[in-house]
Amino acid sequence: MDNNNKKALTIEIDSGSGFCFGVTTAIRKAEEELSKGETLYCLGDIVHNGMEVKRLEDKGLITIDHEQLKNLHGVKVLLRAHGEPPETYEIAKRNNIEIIDATCPVVLALQRRIKTKYEQPTDGKKKESDTTGSSCPAKEKKASIVIFGKNGHAEVLGLVGQTAGHAIVIENLEDAKKKLDLTHDIYLYSQTTKNLDEFHSIINYIQANLSEGATFQSFDTICRQVANRMPNIAAFASRHDVILFVAGRKSSNGKVLFKECQRVNARSHQIESANEIDMAWFDGARTIGICGATSTPKWLMEECRDYILSH
Repeated sequence: MDNNNKKALTIEIDSGSGFCFGVTTAIRKAEEELSKGETLYCLGDIVHNGMEVKRLEDKGLITIDHEQLKNLHGVKVLLRAHGEPPETYEIAKRNNIEIIDATCPVVLALQRRIKTKYEQPTDGKKKESDTTGSSCPAKEKKASIVIFGKNGHAEVLGLVGQTAGHAIVIENLEDAKKKLDLTHDIYLYSQTTKNLDEFHSIINYIQANLSEGATFQSFDTICRQVANRMPNIAAFASRHDVILFVAGRKSSNGKVLFKECQRVNARSHQIESANEIDMAWFDGARTIGICGATSTPKWLMEECRDYILSH
């Protein structure tokens, strides 16, 4: 891009992009603990953004996995916004680990709803205990707790953990068709960051095919702070010649939002950092829009803007 084109270029950073409330809270808690000069561990990446993870690790945050957690004793461990299954809290208690709980309030409320539903007797039947002594549904219990979410995602693992592993996870409509027994009662929940339209398509399928006598209830548990970004980011992408979508490629929310940018604007490019920018993308462009996921820090979007202006 020559200097004349650069002078005529307008760059806008989307004011609606950036950390959601849950991620902001988790990072604030981490920074507060690190400022005390104490060792702080984080169970999993604090956010699905490699640049932000590195920034906090440079401040002293140590990222660990669940196997490493089992070998720690008498330390502080931060639980990120995604939430954790009950087993994690049990390990922490056994190992005298102090938990800094940064589970997003929206996720925490969803965990409680699923746990309550799972422990609720069906048709007045009480739960019976399995051979390990843990609570499980009675054999007569036919209801299925179903979670629309990404298999293996941290939030989904925490949700499934509320049902002692009995919940059924479906990633899309095809999964619903393959995995669900529509002769049984079904209670459907969603990972907080999933697509609202996809959720409704699954609801419509179940309602249209449920066997007579079976009960179906769906619970719209998608975070509106995330869901509302879909129409907003579509409007933002349509206003610009080129879109730079800044997000970690592990971000579930980022994949959904970038797909929406691409749908609206074919000249949309996803990057994780400024050094991935190809200046040829902006040939002939008059406006560039920079936006990102709920896991994208504002400083990283600003860094991408400054990179463009300096090249």
